[in-house]
Amino acid sequence: MVESWNAALEDLFALVAGRFGRVEPRKRAFAYVRGLLAPLERRNGWTLAEQAGDGSPDGMQELLCSPGWYRDAVRDDVRDYVVEHLADPDGVLIADETGFAKKGRASAGVQRQYSGTLGRTDNCQIGVFLAYATSKGRALIDRELYLPVSWTGDRDRCRKAAIPDEVEFATKPQQARMMLERAIAAGVPFAWFTADEAYGQNPGLRGWLEESDIPYVMATRCDDEVPSGLHTTSRVDALIAAVRAGAWRRMSCGDGAHGPRVYDWVWLPIRRVFEHGRRGWVLARRSISDPSEIAYYVCFGKRGTRLRELVRVAGSRWAVEESFQTAKNEVGLDQYQARRYDAWYAHITLAMLAAAFLVATRAVEAEKGAPLTAGTH
Repeated sequence: MVESWNAALEDLFALVAGRFGRVEPRKRAFAYVRGLLAPLERRNGWTLAEQAGDGSPDGMQELLCSPGWYRDAVRDDVRDYVVEHLADPDGVLIADETGFAKKGRASAGVQRQYSGTLGRTDNCQIGVFLAYATSKGRALIDRELYLPVSWTGDRDRCRKAAIPDEVEFATKPQQARMMLERAIAAGVPFAWFTADEAYGQNPGLRGWLEESDIPYVMATRCDDEVPSGLHTTSRVDALIAAVRAGAWRRMSCGDGAHGPRVYDWVWLPIRRVFEHGRRGWVLARRSISDPSEIAYYVCFGKRGTRLRELVRVAGSRWAVEESFQTAKNEVGLDQYQARRYDAWYAHITLAMLAAAFLVATRAVEAEKGAPLTAGTH
């Protein structure tokens, strides 16, 4: 098992070897990824260096800041590798963000800002990610560091953190769109896009998805207004409140850690004519244990789409949370000690590579009937 694991990792690194201009950073990156995959309590410069047999963390830190390799090209290789192992035309692309708690104000993009990961407003960096989920598995395939206006409006501060002058402010929905555009250009097979309300309530992103004919199921706020008549709009919670009690249907939106995630669901058409002959819906999810707990979604897709399909896509959003958990717990996605912009992308990309390797290995083992369990590596 160990021999085949090592061989598979070497094969993966052969795919990205050409992204490194010299032998030294390529070997260092291989050692870095092996360290991320090792059963270490913490994965930082010191522990990764010790795992590689180095006497100091200098080499690992130099790798993160080195101009001798192409981070975005490795990112593309990660995406292609994930697709190779998980590809499914019914796949779902998922955008979400996660916070990285940081001290001080020197780390690129850091400021006091709300992080759902931390559950509060705190000093942190925010990374926006794109995940790919199919019945074979799920993994992160793209990433962007969110830079608040407090950063992009201060070019001197940006230069001190190695942020290029051409990097301008972009909202998180705009970053999600950039990553979607890259996935589409690369031919990633998928049928739906989903995201939480930070993206679902953004009219610019929704409009672009509709113009691009990309079906979506996105969470939204209860006070979001949608077309309900020829010249009228209504809040989504008001529309759902008027639904007759017998219209709700109980069904699972996928398996969770404790079995099927079962809720009551209902949907209504949006009174609007879309291009491409598409339809729009408002979808609602109600807790069985607390009927007052209702989540709302705006949806767009082909005529003939069934409620069960929208429910499946809504439930698939949890795949990105599971991807974050895997990447943080098993390969140290959040355990970096880097302040520079290029160093953030370097660590995050190599961590995504390591996490993708675990996901692909598990998919291969599952096909053989022997799923890889955590800690095997």
